[in-house]
Amino acid sequence: MTVTHHPTRTSPTSPATLARVALWATLVVNVLIVEVMFFASPPAKNHVLGVGKFVGLHAALLIFLQLILVARVPWLDRRIGMDKLTSWHRWVGFTLFWTIVTHAMLIVAGFSVLDKVSPLRTFAALAGVPASLLGMLALLAIVVAVTASIRAARRRVQYETWHAIHLVLYLALALALVHQFLEGTTFRTSAAATLYWWALWAFSVGTFLTGRVIVPLVRNSRHQLRVAAVVPESDTTVSVHVTGRRLDELPARAGQFMLWRFPGFRPIWQVNPFSLSSAPDGRSLRLTAKAVGTGSAGLRDIPVGTRVFAEGPYGAFTAVQKTREDTLLIAGGIGITPIRALLDDPTLTGDIVVLYRVHTEADAVLLAEMRAIADARGARLHLLTGRTGPGNQPLSPGGLHSLVPDITERDVYVCGPVAMTDAVVRSLRSLGVPRRQVHAERFALAS
Repeated sequence: MTVTHHPTRTSPTSPATLARVALWATLVVNVLIVEVMFFASPPAKNHVLGVGKFVGLHAALLIFLQLILVARVPWLDRRIGMDKLTSWHRWVGFTLFWTIVTHAMLIVAGFSVLDKVSPLRTFAALAGVPASLLGMLALLAIVVAVTASIRAARRRVQYETWHAIHLVLYLALALALVHQFLEGTTFRTSAAATLYWWALWAFSVGTFLTGRVIVPLVRNSRHQLRVAAVVPESDTTVSVHVTGRRLDELPARAGQFMLWRFPGFRPIWQVNPFSLSSAPDGRSLRLTAKAVGTGSAGLRDIPVGTRVFAEGPYGAFTAVQKTREDTLLIAGGIGITPIRALLDDPTLTGDIVVLYRVHTEADAVLLAEMRAIADARGARLHLLTGRTGPGNQPLSPGGLHSLVPDITERDVYVCGPVAMTDAVVRSLRSLGVPRRQVHAERFALAS
């Protein structure tokens, strides 16, 4: 069995930058195509309806973008990262919501002016038209999902409940598709326009189904993952070792995470994102988790032999992102898991410094492993203990510079609680570390 080691890439232009440029350039090109086709189509019955139609077409483009952002496309995910793609998805979702609301209001207002009746009567009349009714139902489904995604509401429900509510967006997608098929006129002006529009739908939906359904099913059928061992690392932390078939063919890198399900041990819809806590070796996978929720707390009791259904690997927190020869790895708490994997990654070359921030040495999970790997690689490991306060601010700009004087010449990987990660990123910017050299994993994604 052989494991392919990918060479570390160092370049002034990061893969993330290239991926962002490609994604947004593609979006701009399609916006321009849609607008050209809109102005080339027959005019609407009045200006208000024309503007409503224009806004509706851009809402459709936002739907396409939403599907791509959450399709878990490997080329995007490994360069930009699911945390950033998910954040973009959230903000595009709110933009889509207001765009659709604006579209609906303009259409009602346009027909109200055209028919010279009140907006309320126009709304009632449109609700009696199947195509318009489908659009209204799609908007209602989106309202439900958006309401559940507001931070205040999101904090009050469990992940599984929020995820179930979020599934109504797929219903909204189906309703919007039929609504456009029945109502669309802009893309019926020519065979080329019609082909272009439905090709966009086919590509977006096809990409989504491939990434979210087909690839996970194929990979789990191929690898047949099962729990091989459960190892307590501390009173609150446990490692789960997973084995399977042909794991050397799984395109996993140190620093990535997977979405883990344990059917038979707990309901299939319960899923948790956990980082790989050791570099993939083609023989087994390991995840290490702290008991902070109902999902991670139950890992200690998983029987050996339990079937595992895993999606991924995902994430851009890998050596692929390197732009400089030397590296600084910064971990806080259980954020050590992807950092530990990166430290053991043979493709991460050059001089390596590790900063491990915990309250006490007893809280330092995997510390013995980290020390052994650091000694073997000639890396420097600094364990930073104690509560942050006057006289103990190791992750402040001054603290970082004193520990790593050449920090601006290194790629910096940061993973830990959101507050810590954000503070470190601010310190790095204050020190003048170029943005392209900073790679941050917001560990709240795995909570």
